[in-house]
Amino acid sequence: MCGIIGYVGKRDCSQLLLNGLKRLEYRGYDSAGVAVMGQGEVIVRRCEGKLHRLEASLAETPIKGTIGLGHTRWATHGQPSERNAHPHRAGEIVIIQNGIIENYRDVKERLLTTGHTIKSDTDTELVAHLIEDQVKAGDDLETAVIHASRALKGSFALGVIATRFPDQLIGVRVGPPLIVGIGVDEWFIASDVAAILDQTKQVVFLEDGDLAVLNRTGVRFRRLTGEAIDKQVETVQWTPMQAEKGGFKHFMLKEIHEQPQTVGDSIRGRYQHEQGMVQLDIPTIDSQLGQIQRILISACGTSYYAGCVGKYLLESFARLPVEVDLASELRYRDPLIDNQTLMISISQSGESADTLAAQRLAKAKRGSTLAICNVVGSTIAREAQDVIYLHAGPEISVASTKTFIGTLAILYLVALYLAAHRKTMSVHDRQSALGELLKVPQQIETILMNQQPVEEIAKRFGLFRDFLFLGRGIVYPVALEGALKLKEISYIHAEGYAAGEMKHGPIALIDDQLPVVVLAANDHTLDKTISNVEEVRARNARVIAIVEEGDHRMGGLADETITIPASSWGTKPFLFALPIQLLAYHVAVFKGTDVDQPRNLAKSVTVE
Repeated sequence: MCGIIGYVGKRDCSQLLLNGLKRLEYRGYDSAGVAVMGQGEVIVRRCEGKLHRLEASLAETPIKGTIGLGHTRWATHGQPSERNAHPHRAGEIVIIQNGIIENYRDVKERLLTTGHTIKSDTDTELVAHLIEDQVKAGDDLETAVIHASRALKGSFALGVIATRFPDQLIGVRVGPPLIVGIGVDEWFIASDVAAILDQTKQVVFLEDGDLAVLNRTGVRFRRLTGEAIDKQVETVQWTPMQAEKGGFKHFMLKEIHEQPQTVGDSIRGRYQHEQGMVQLDIPTIDSQLGQIQRILISACGTSYYAGCVGKYLLESFARLPVEVDLASELRYRDPLIDNQTLMISISQSGESADTLAAQRLAKAKRGSTLAICNVVGSTIAREAQDVIYLHAGPEISVASTKTFIGTLAILYLVALYLAAHRKTMSVHDRQSALGELLKVPQQIETILMNQQPVEEIAKRFGLFRDFLFLGRGIVYPVALEGALKLKEISYIHAEGYAAGEMKHGPIALIDDQLPVVVLAANDHTLDKTISNVEEVRARNARVIAIVEEGDHRMGGLADETITIPASSWGTKPFLFALPIQLLAYHVAVFKGTDVDQPRNLAKSVTVE
């Protein structure tokens, strides 16, 4: 999500930290700051907005020192502002953090009752106070960080310095990536190789639960369990541009590979599996649940197709009627919305003009409004009564991938949340549904480890001019999303259709020049899907079938087969999304189009 850089050495580091943060700008951020230790004190400088503001502040009033931390923040807890920007301080402890602390409410309550003054809205500052308590109790900085980290639940990477320990910098990884760079008589930490690649290519990749202790003579490593460990130094061969992309050829492919983490980050801290409960911080909507009789989902593009999946989940789990509407159409008709209607607005950026207008229309008609988006402090998030953030981190590629998956995860949780309130699912059934969702990250990893068949299919079919995507039931919206992805980045005409509707028109187009991608979900619709495939085969279509492991009923009907892990009904859309994303990506690469910046498209559509 955010960007981290830290330095220990002999050079004045304020400009070095700033330059490192500039190389992390591609990740997206809403505020930035540095902390530099010199002459026995740590000076912190922070600014809301882009790095040029921080750069101007440092130019006007320079700070000097040979140990320091730098951070670009993508807000998760607290609005983008100077007071919420990193680094954060508690007494002599100064800290930067990536990730999310799940138990921050419990930690904050405990700190407040013991006399601490909390100055920001962030979860990060709380960690600094925990470390401060440990140092006051007699721990050295290294031990204090270990004890504080053990008290945390969540996914986080830390950089820590303290005035009492002027030669030391601590780095911790529990989830988000953190690396150690090794130079000549100087050492670095960073969230991404890009931040330090101009300084060194010798790096150590920390694993979950690793702690690095950097000082002016070297670096050593421990586990948070306490034992010392050895780590292998690796030489990075990436170019600076490759480093920004994590070694991937394109941001889109990088973001496809981030989807296991996206699901984890989207649901982390929002469920209790043992109780079958979902915990969502939506107090206004929670107070209105007794009067809500229908749900209206409003969105555009990929978010709209995620909303279509949400309709299946919400109606099945919560037994509420759900309508999904294109925001650009909804805003120009006179929809039936009243105080018994909950509008769920979905927008990756939180700034989509049509979705914002539709949400304002719902508010004017006294409907309840809940936003699902990825950007903290965005207009849609601010104007909704409640908001649920994806916590997916910046998505650089114009074609949305990980935010689609993250939105599915949030909609899945909302459906279970409403099911518990309405008592439409037993505790056992909610436990089972949550258990299936928890399997999704590893199932996605399995698909990502076996991309070769998709890449080969892309090469064989990349020169066709038209595609048809077919699906039924809960994966039908994924077929629509598959057609959209292929159109967006490869400029091939593609159409998504409900497989049962194919014979009511599109069948006239089918011949050996129209590849048909079939999402063959192994559920109660599969026999009908097979019948639809028989119909297209009879007209010489080339069939690319996505099937679930262990299901052989497609038999010899498909020319090409992509196999994915078997899954429960409600989690099938997560897994079927991966092959269609990868197919679009590899076709675009084969054709040589601009994958990350396709023509005529923008990431955030803020005009009609």
